[in-house]
Amino acid sequence: MLPIANRLFHALVALCLFAAPAAAFDTQARAAFVTDLKTGTVLLSKNADQPLPPASMSKLMTLYVAFEAIREGRLSLSEKLPVSRHAMSYGGSTMFLDTTDRVSVEDLLRGIIVLSGNDACVVIAEALSPDGTEAGFARFMTQRAQKMGLTNSVFANSNGWPAPNHRMSMRDLALLATRIIEDFPEFYPMFAEMEFEFDGRAPQNVHNRNPLLGLGIGADGLKTGHTQAAGYGLVGSAKQGDRRIVFVLSGLDTAAKRAEEAETIVSWAFRQFVESTVIEAGTEILRADVWMGDTQSVGLVSEQDVDMLLPVLDAEEVKAEVVYEGPLRAPVAKGDAIAELVISPEGMPEVRVPLVAEQDVARGGFVNRIKTVSNLLLTRLQQGPEGAL
Repeated sequence: MLPIANRLFHALVALCLFAAPAAAFDTQARAAFVTDLKTGTVLLSKNADQPLPPASMSKLMTLYVAFEAIREGRLSLSEKLPVSRHAMSYGGSTMFLDTTDRVSVEDLLRGIIVLSGNDACVVIAEALSPDGTEAGFARFMTQRAQKMGLTNSVFANSNGWPAPNHRMSMRDLALLATRIIEDFPEFYPMFAEMEFEFDGRAPQNVHNRNPLLGLGIGADGLKTGHTQAAGYGLVGSAKQGDRRIVFVLSGLDTAAKRAEEAETIVSWAFRQFVESTVIEAGTEILRADVWMGDTQSVGLVSEQDVDMLLPVLDAEEVKAEVVYEGPLRAPVAKGDAIAELVISPEGMPEVRVPLVAEQDVARGGFVNRIKTVSNLLLTRLQQGPEGAL
């Protein structure tokens, strides 16, 4: 049998849909990240992997660990926890707790989510810490975050109080917000609560700081943050129809700019993009050559529908490329992953879709193999040495 060398084949295909280059969003934020949860499309990424001071946005990690503990039975909503002197010592946004208090876990969660209570975070942290200290809880949070894929996150405390080694990236914060939404639907409605008044204390501090709640744009979470080093930031989420976006902004100059930028991003993400089915499952995209098979080619298909978000203006054809190492060698089994469809809409992230064999291709019989080799020899003779495979 004559040897045949596999080559990487690149075949351009035109998909039956239309889209325009995405209109770039020039955010004023120092760093930002916007993603569509249904399709996984990244709509905006600016300094998204740079570890930055997260301020109170990092309280989301304390909440995630607390939610896990409740689900696993290590903590209960009705359980009342003591307040240490260390917890009481925190300034900034607080629930105004003191050492005479014993506070239910449910109140502490609302105190963190709605009131951004630094003291409430520490009470939870000390209860769940391996060694009973906030520092020990911070180390545990860092380890848990790494296991979740938050690779640019390190925690020095439970509440985002300024510390040189307390850092998170915008992508990590978006991933964390997504995990809270998807993993804990029973707790997520707390993030949309507009007010929480604890025990009649500090009536001036009962309002949720999220500027998007109540605007009628589908916003229902998650957490604001502000320190001098971090500027004004927001981890937000909004749902319209069957689409949900998660976005993170950091480094804005004022609370007013944070509110304006966040609302603009929500409007942009929902109005400037439309979901389209790019590929229907089972639709043949291309035929790949097969060597020594009972047929000379096999259809390439996607096993699942492929949905994408695409810009809505100025239609133009979206093109893609099928990449596979071929010709394929028989036998080929139906469902074998043998190629990849690379879709690269202008101004949008690249999408890669695995393609599989549409049907079985058995090894060809003796006569078929002789015919294949004869055709190869004839081709080589016609092309000369430079045309040899």
